[in-house]
Amino acid sequence: MKVVVIGGTGLIGSNVVARLGEHGHEAVAAAPSTGVNTLTGEGLREVLRGADAVVDVSNSPSFADEDVLAFFRTATGNLVEAAKATGVGHYVALSVVGSERAPDSGYLRAKVAQEQLIRASGLPFSLVLATQFFEFADGIADSATTDGVVILPDGAVQPVAAADVAALVARTSVGTPLNGVVEIGGPEVFGMDEWIRTVLAAREDARQVVTDPAARYFGTLLDGKTLIPGPGSLVGETSLVGWLAS
Repeated sequence: MKVVVIGGTGLIGSNVVARLGEHGHEAVAAAPSTGVNTLTGEGLREVLRGADAVVDVSNSPSFADEDVLAFFRTATGNLVEAAKATGVGHYVALSVVGSERAPDSGYLRAKVAQEQLIRASGLPFSLVLATQFFEFADGIADSATTDGVVILPDGAVQPVAAADVAALVARTSVGTPLNGVVEIGGPEVFGMDEWIRTVLAAREDARQVVTDPAARYFGTLLDGKTLIPGPGSLVGETSLVGWLAS
């Protein structure tokens, strides 16, 4: 199969491309650096011509509320139209577990808008919803740091290794369209504060992590289920300890 991976040079995309190639598929990494731009439409129809599936794992360069919403609306709209015009038979996109439960987060509202556009497109589709990646821990810590102290809520998270997510995205892209959702999280549930504290300790990062239940994650309050996958979700193989050791 020919699978075009939008965002194919990034963390997840490059992994998806590699996995598909290992299994004998023609995986094409598409990104602005390869001449494909979903915001302008440049190169989209050309790269999608003859593709069996398109995978969108791209992300907004800015996480400001208006910017990220404009990115996902524009990029997804252009990608949907190009996929229709070129006869792509399967549209796969990566989104975030719990986005619809966090309307106070501008980023997660934008992911909901992306999902809605795909559902309404009329194209056969699959949505892969993942929890927070282990790889995001350092960035979360940095964004929550004030005067050298990391302030985080204790709401539940079930972080997952990016490699486990990429494996699921790759499998999904060469399978039958779900016309629905598959969720994946890691094998363990932590408090957000506990997760980041563990990672910083392993990094020998001296910053103190202070728990504040009122602290917000990308603008939203967290409880015990906001970011947790629902019943029937898939579980990644990699534990936090295993990921840190690797």
